[in-house]
Amino acid sequence: MLLNDESLKKIKTSLGVECKDPKYLIQALTHTSYAHENRHLGLEHNQRLEFLGDAVLELAVSDFLFRKYPDFPEGTLTKIRAGVVCEPSLAYVARGLELGKYLLIGKGEERSGGRERPSILADAMESIIGAIYLDQGMEKAFEFVRAKLGTVIEKMAEDGGIITDYKTHLQELVQQNCENLLSYKIIDEYGPDHCKTFVAGVDYQGEVWGSGSGRTKKEAEQAAARDALEKIKAGLLKITDGEEK
Repeated sequence: MLLNDESLKKIKTSLGVECKDPKYLIQALTHTSYAHENRHLGLEHNQRLEFLGDAVLELAVSDFLFRKYPDFPEGTLTKIRAGVVCEPSLAYVARGLELGKYLLIGKGEERSGGRERPSILADAMESIIGAIYLDQGMEKAFEFVRAKLGTVIEKMAEDGGIITDYKTHLQELVQQNCENLLSYKIIDEYGPDHCKTFVAGVDYQGEVWGSGSGRTKKEAEQAAARDALEKIKAGLLKITDGEEK
């Protein structure tokens, strides 16, 4: 079902944005699976907006860092930015905005938990940024990034832009309660051979605790571990004698 005026009003309130033309917001929330299953509606999916939003996001975060941390060298700024614009960070912010419940996704994606999938949430965040840029311009897009990701940026800056070894952190956390080991597997990969994206899952006692994507298998596994850690922190997963309760 298409988003009605009431739904759009709730979304705008949740995101803290206005929109002159709702078509951009609707496109930003339309996953490819929904567009393909409902071709008769003539909806555009959000992949092009994601492409645009990714570029706007990088510039917005770079601008924020450049102005706020004048003493940081280029290498540190680059590391901080990488930690902010990655899938786990964007998915974390999207969950806080309850973005998943507003997405237009296909029936198959719905059944497989697509509304909470980190890659879909992260892509939607970038698409929203692209939509705001097209609808209201660069400054409003920058304001949105500062408002919604400012805390994440500052946290990364406090850590010195160091990329955490999430796999080790997760394993140590699990082993505080039991001796069972985690396992990782590549569950999907897409894109051309010269620019593949890998999707990894972290498995614990037959349950997928987290998933994430990256340009390499190791990067994807780190993203999956971070997703699991965020779920544990949010109380969505609980480690008790090695079992999820």
